[in-house]
Amino acid sequence: AAVVGIDKAKSQKETIYDPTCGSGSLLLKAHDFAKSSTGFDLAIYGQEMDNATAALARMNMWLHNAGTAEIENDNTLSNPMFRDRQTGGLRAFDYVVANPPFSVKSWMDGVDVAADPFGRFAYGTPPKKNGDYAFLLHILASLKSTGKGAVILPHGVLFRGNAEAEIRRNLVKQGFIKAIIGLPANLFYGTGIPACIILLDKEGAAARDSILMVDASQGYLKSGAKNRLRERDIHRIVSTVVANREVAKYSRIVPLAEISDPANDFNLNLARYINTSEP
Repeated sequence: AAVVGIDKAKSQKETIYDPTCGSGSLLLKAHDFAKSSTGFDLAIYGQEMDNATAALARMNMWLHNAGTAEIENDNTLSNPMFRDRQTGGLRAFDYVVANPPFSVKSWMDGVDVAADPFGRFAYGTPPKKNGDYAFLLHILASLKSTGKGAVILPHGVLFRGNAEAEIRRNLVKQGFIKAIIGLPANLFYGTGIPACIILLDKEGAAARDSILMVDASQGYLKSGAKNRLRERDIHRIVSTVVANREVAKYSRIVPLAEISDPANDFNLNLARYINTSEP
């Protein structure tokens, strides 16, 4: 919520969207952060596939003074509910935050990939058995020309080959990726694999010549069977991203020329660019 830049909102009319909103906690966090930092009560929109969870999200909105929030219930990839009334295409939002399910194997169910009416796969088609990039491309297509998004995905999206490598190459060339934040392993319930936050920013994409990479994988507290981010870990991530700052063994502004070099070939694995080894 903090790194997506929502504290820079300039108007009450700006919007926040979560295409896989679950019970709505991330939407509410982004909404509250916007309100506390700007004073604007931004409109919030969410879609959730599970019927009971969508009902829980609506209840959550009422309980947290966001009763005007619009929560829809359906599969975001096969039937996105937020559409432009004039064009029939996807509705565009100012900010998108999402923590979609990792590596969904059945994401193509009901999705006409070859003739997607929403034009989401212009930069490539994700592999049939892995929907990580399908959600990322949906988020990208749901952003206004000045829109910004933050999505949590497994680390594999940074370096996996074949179809995903082609999508990654196109997104980097277009300048859509502003920053990548590597998170500790074992952070989320249901999986122990490490994840990353990919920051998308359409504003100024054409002129973007670098990506801020942050390796925050070592900053955590072991809490029982899981790891968790402490306040100081979160503060370090947010302050580094907001200031677009280089910190030895932690963050680096990597030129697109280095990423596109044949030696790297658009592989975004953080270890290639940030040396975190201790002497």
